[in-house]
Amino acid sequence: MDKPQWRHHSRNHAGACDFIGISKYDSSSEDLFRLHIPHQFKRKIDFNNPNDPLLLQVIPTRYEHREDQSYSDDPVGDQQANKGKGIIHKYHGRVLLITTGSCAINCRYCFRRSYPYAVNNASANNWTQALSYIKANDDIHEVILSGGDPLMLATKTLEKFSTQLQHIKHVKTLRIHTRMPIVTPTRITDNFLNWLHNLPFKKVMVLHSNHANELSSDLTNTFKSISATNTQLLNQSVLLKKINDNSQTLAQLSHRLFDFGILPYYLNQLDKVTGTQHFCVSNQQAKAIHKELLKILPGYLVPKLVVEISGKEHKSPLF
Repeated sequence: MDKPQWRHHSRNHAGACDFIGISKYDSSSEDLFRLHIPHQFKRKIDFNNPNDPLLLQVIPTRYEHREDQSYSDDPVGDQQANKGKGIIHKYHGRVLLITTGSCAINCRYCFRRSYPYAVNNASANNWTQALSYIKANDDIHEVILSGGDPLMLATKTLEKFSTQLQHIKHVKTLRIHTRMPIVTPTRITDNFLNWLHNLPFKKVMVLHSNHANELSSDLTNTFKSISATNTQLLNQSVLLKKINDNSQTLAQLSHRLFDFGILPYYLNQLDKVTGTQHFCVSNQQAKAIHKELLKILPGYLVPKLVVEISGKEHKSPLF
């Protein structure tokens, strides 16, 4: 069985007392999107620095109350592409499953911060509807586990799904999107690694890291153990104002990722979900930053600069 330690570590370990003296903190924004900072991520935050790049990702601020008609609760069209309980089918050959509404960390820029998880959970009823949909659509070759964070589910729950999924012969790849190895590395238990190793699919894990400070040296064994299961490790970041909106910070992130055997995949422009305007970097600035990355990094360390547009059948590159 999974060790219970990671369950404790993934709980919220922060409160108003942690933000004393930080003027941008606004407790009322927790009514919009609750505060949740796990133990192992919290230890990396410098609470004495109000501009700490990890702090800025998770601190509730008054800026979240700003209104802007160009922002919405579903900026990427998840509801439009919904094919059943937690089944999102936007792109050819791939289907995304909302496995849970739980996350070990609530990032304030999260594009699903207003997602109706209570009525859209693919793991409900032993994954029945999700598996039926995948089986009925034989053009689906890749299944993407998302959320929330799929690694908030117990390994035995993931195993129940994969055991049934392996009987659908047109599925070749299982992809997992997660922040857990970074924010709660104790989740990567021997039991989980055994499950991952024994999966009869091509395996991809897409991590979500935005700043090199998240990638402390104590994560070395975590990433090595995942790589040892023949799982391809990729990373996607969000371009965030005052957090990573310059080429040097992003280059440092790419190099740090590569230290751990992780390849940069996407640099996403902010998905314009309500309450996140203060994180937005203009397209013009984003393209200028990316151009600098092309100059200072080898090609394999330059993530693709993209924006997701609701209704489109692919992510849109920004050139």
